[in-house]
Amino acid sequence: MSHPPYPSAKEIIALMKSPTKEDKALIEKAYAFAEKAHAEQKRYSGEPYFNHVAHVGYTLAGIHVDATTIAAGLLHDTIEDADVPPKTIEQEFSKEVRILVEGVTKLGKLKYRGVERHVESLRKFFIAVSQDIRVLLIKLADRLHNIQTLEHVPEAKRKRIALETLEIHSRLADRFGMGKWKSIFEDAAFPYAYPEDYEKVLAIIKKKRVVDEKYAEKIHHSLQRELVDNGIKTAKVDYRVKTLYSLWHKLARKDMDADKVYDILAVRVIVKSIDDCYKALGIIHKHWRPVPGRVKDYIAVPKPNGYRSLHTTIFRGDGGIIEIQIRTPEMHEEAQYGIASHLAYKEKGSNSGDLEKNTAWLKEVAKWQGDVAKSDEFLEDLKMDFFRERVFAFTPKGDIIDLPEESTPIDFAYAIHSDIGNHIAGTKINGKLVSLDTKLKNGDIVDIETKESATPKRKWLDYAKTTMAKRHIKSYLDKNSPVELLAQKFFGKKK
Repeated sequence: MSHPPYPSAKEIIALMKSPTKEDKALIEKAYAFAEKAHAEQKRYSGEPYFNHVAHVGYTLAGIHVDATTIAAGLLHDTIEDADVPPKTIEQEFSKEVRILVEGVTKLGKLKYRGVERHVESLRKFFIAVSQDIRVLLIKLADRLHNIQTLEHVPEAKRKRIALETLEIHSRLADRFGMGKWKSIFEDAAFPYAYPEDYEKVLAIIKKKRVVDEKYAEKIHHSLQRELVDNGIKTAKVDYRVKTLYSLWHKLARKDMDADKVYDILAVRVIVKSIDDCYKALGIIHKHWRPVPGRVKDYIAVPKPNGYRSLHTTIFRGDGGIIEIQIRTPEMHEEAQYGIASHLAYKEKGSNSGDLEKNTAWLKEVAKWQGDVAKSDEFLEDLKMDFFRERVFAFTPKGDIIDLPEESTPIDFAYAIHSDIGNHIAGTKINGKLVSLDTKLKNGDIVDIETKESATPKRKWLDYAKTTMAKRHIKSYLDKNSPVELLAQKFFGKKK
């Protein structure tokens, strides 16, 4: 989306959904205040610094967050870069705006000088975000504009900022279901983070993309016609090419062989109701042969980040296959903007249960970060437990357990409760007995058998992948080690 070089307050307000008179006044005041505060400052490109700040406000207005969040977005650098005291923000605006601006400032303040300082700022940031999710949206909007103007940053800093964007900001966007922002982060950061791999993927995909886009164009029209002929007259059909960064990951798993990566683009069908989603799926399967095992119903069982859609993959008839995603406009909005769309619904007074569910893991990070002493350990745990690709498996009652990829039944058991983890006697996956080091796959139904006599073994530490499971196992083994038990027996206390 091309922005004006310097979005005006009027343009920001125009993007808001039904702003009140007070909302408009707040945006205009924050805009003028930030413009004055940053008046003498320039960016690396030589542009006025306020250009960046105005774009952050514009981006936030585009995802329909409330006026307070947009105002805080416009003011987000005033404390850190313009030396405006926090109490001035509170006096001029409100305590709520000041708390949001300070929350965002906490991540920027330490300027990433070495792992330790970077991680300490991350710790503070997660605490601020767990208290108010809007802090995250402002920080992501801030990085979104910065990553798209990375060519102006000194070369020595580019790679670090790009890697950090892929490792943290892109993963955060994904965890909160913000597909559109995740794609922007990945597309903008990939060439700077891994320039050689980027060029390699570009060359591999170029030829294949032309063929796939020709077919997508053809199926787009056929599909639209079939849906109309079968009574779904308002369907919107389009297609999108997947990000080069996600294709790089797929190619790496397939020995960089483009012929083994089929779905470089996906066709999207947007229909007005859930009933029409299932009806459209039936029409598609009637006219095109589906690939067995590739139909996924994320409407009945949404992904842990809230994503909902029907997915199917069909044979094209020329040896290739193509993925089709079917969803309603509301689901599409959620897939693009995730947590932000839930906030918008909450503003309208809708049920905020999804919002609570999608932010529960954040509160877990905030609570858990206090237990991790070493900074490098915190960063590793964060990447392992919260930022890896996810698998979601089911309990026999149908509850979803969300885990990092490569998790095992041991991680699953501890994710339910430490008592279950500490007494695993055996596991069935999809009705079959399996070993405790079996890696879980999406959609597995996991049945944990427990016995009072069963207790953690040291080899479980090799099987477990999550920090939580490893901590519980270590804790149990330490408390029940021969030395510990002797100390308790003779001294009546722990060693």
